[in-house]
Amino acid sequence: MTFPIQKTDAEWRALLAEKGAEPAAFEVTRHAHTERPFTGKYEEVWADGSYHCICCGNHLFDAGTKFDAGCGWPSFWKAIPGAITEITDRSHGMARVETVCSQCGAHLGHVFEDGPAPSGLRYCMNSASLEHQPE
Repeated sequence: MTFPIQKTDAEWRALLAEKGAEPAAFEVTRHAHTERPFTGKYEEVWADGSYHCICCGNHLFDAGTKFDAGCGWPSFWKAIPGAITEITDRSHGMARVETVCSQCGAHLGHVFEDGPAPSGLRYCMNSASLEHQPE
């Protein structure tokens, strides 16, 4: 799959380092790794604002859609329309829906159909793939 923003691994590493991203950000965003539950910097952040892709700045979620799913990762019930691309993920012996940034293809996490109303969705994201911008 091709995305509008393309960079080499070296360019992504340099960009993330320049932004002061956490050490796991490159492996999470560019190689679909997952941070351990309850360790991400945004798991317990409830401030107003918005969440953006750490790699390209694409606006992904408004803070008002964040909720405590108790799963160990920041969770949202609604994404910004068009901001996320969904991909079938059959790794680890199960079928899930992977979420990636529609602009740069960064791995964000997965989306599940066990979230709250009104959407019924739970976008389970890695903190390492996000950047919170206060309101």
